[in-house]
Order: sequence, then C-alpha cells, then structure tokens
Amino acid sequence: MNLLPKSVIEKPELKVYIQNFGNEKDDYCFCAEVHGEIVGAVWVRNISAYGSIDNNTPEFAISLYKKFRGHGIGMQMMKTMIVHLKQRGYSKTSLAVQKDNYAVKMYIFVGFQIVDENEEEYIMVHNLK
Repeated sequence: MNLLPKSVIEKPELKVYIQNFGNEKDDYCFCAEVHGEIVGAVWVRNISAYGSIDNNTPEFAISLYKKFRGHGIGMQMMKTMIVHLKQRGYSKTSLAVQKDNYAVKMYIFVGFQIVDENEEEYIMVHNLK
C-alpha cells in the first residue's frame, strides 16, 4: 500500500479540509463500514480550496481504502451525500480531481461535469437541482 505520511495533513493547503471539521453548518460526512471497520468516507465543506467554485457551494471529497474499491461502496457513498445535499437545498457541489485519477469516470457517472481544468486537475460540478 502506498500511503502518505500522516504529516501531509499539516500542509496549509490540505489542513483546511479537516481543521475544525463539524463546527460549520456546511460540514457533512458519511462513513462506510464493513465488518465493524471504517473503510471509507465522503465529506463536504464550504471552503476555499482546490475544488471551490464559489462561497455557496460545498466542496466534495471521498476516500476509500483500495481493497474495498470496485464493490460499489464508493458509488453508494457518493449517491448518499448527493441526496443529503439535495435534501438540504444545495443547488450544486464541486470537486477537484487529478486528471489521471481512476475516479474521474465515477464522478461523471454520478452526474459531475468538468467545468474547468488546469495542467493537473479537473474542476467538476454536480448540479443538484
């Protein structure tokens, strides 16, 4: 497994994703559990970061342990969060993803569209209305 060191979360550009998570009204997270083990999470925050498009759109993020990929868990987590955001009246959610990330196809499948790009990343938006 090619894991990053835990210290990576101390980088200012990444710390915004977790610092004081849960204290803001737009902080939501769902976890996937298999046999009592948390194997993945999907979360949103309304922050100014890589995938931010405006001040009213929560940024979407997902992570799933590699050995649990390909079983529909990630897809279900994403769909659950999308429904949750719709129920709370959000009009859209956004994300940034590396162009070579296998998940780009999954994001498109659940309704995200590429709205911008740079050399390394796509900025994607899911219209929820």
